[in-house]
Amino acid sequence: MEIVKQGFIESQHCAKMSITHMNFKYTIGVMGGRGSFSEEAARHYCAKNNLENYKIDYLITAENVLRSLANGKIDFGIFPIENSNGGIVYESIYAMAKYNFTIESMFEIDVKHCLLVKSKTNFKKINKIVSHQQALRQCRMYLKRKWPDAELEEYCDTAEAAKDLNEGVLPETAAVIAPKICAAMYNLEILEESIQDLKFNFTAFIAARK
Repeated sequence: MEIVKQGFIESQHCAKMSITHMNFKYTIGVMGGRGSFSEEAARHYCAKNNLENYKIDYLITAENVLRSLANGKIDFGIFPIENSNGGIVYESIYAMAKYNFTIESMFEIDVKHCLLVKSKTNFKKINKIVSHQQALRQCRMYLKRKWPDAELEEYCDTAEAAKDLNEGVLPETAAVIAPKICAAMYNLEILEESIQDLKFNFTAFIAARK
C-alpha cells in the first residue's frame, strides 16, 4: 500500500514539475497512459539507473513509442515484451520489426491486477470486463471462474480503460482490469485486488534508445 501511495505522490509531483520546470534532461515515452504498468516500469528504470530530471510521455502503444524514438522526440522508450503468464506481447513484437533501435536494458517488474468499477456500482449489474489483451490473458482463469457470463473487451491500455470508465466513455456496467494506483487517479473503486492467475506475475520490459 505504501508503494502505491508513494508512486501516486511521485506522479503528482512530476505533474507539478512539468508545469513549473519545462527543461528536462530526459524524455521517456511509455506504452501506456498515466497510471499504467509501463509508467511504473519507467520510474523503476529511472530509479535503478539514477536518472533524474525526466518527464514521461504517455504514448499508449508500442508503435507510438518506437516511432517517437526514431524521430528523436524521446530519449528512451519503455514497453513490455513478455509476461510470465500471458506470454509474448505481440503488439511490441510487431512494432519492433518496423524500427531500428538499441536495447539499453531488459528488466522485470511484478504486476498486480485489480478489478475497478465506478463508485457505488452494483457488482451484480456488471456485464463487461475491459482491459488490454495481456491483462485479460493474465487473468483468464479468474475471469472464467468469477465472471463467466461477462463480455470481455480488449482495450488499448489498462490505464486508459480506467480513465475512460471514469469519463463515461465506457458504460457504468463495465469493470476494468488495471493497476491499483488507477483507482485513486480516476476516482474508481477497487472491487477486487490481485486478480492475476499467478501470485508472482512478472512482466519483462525493454528500455530502448535510438
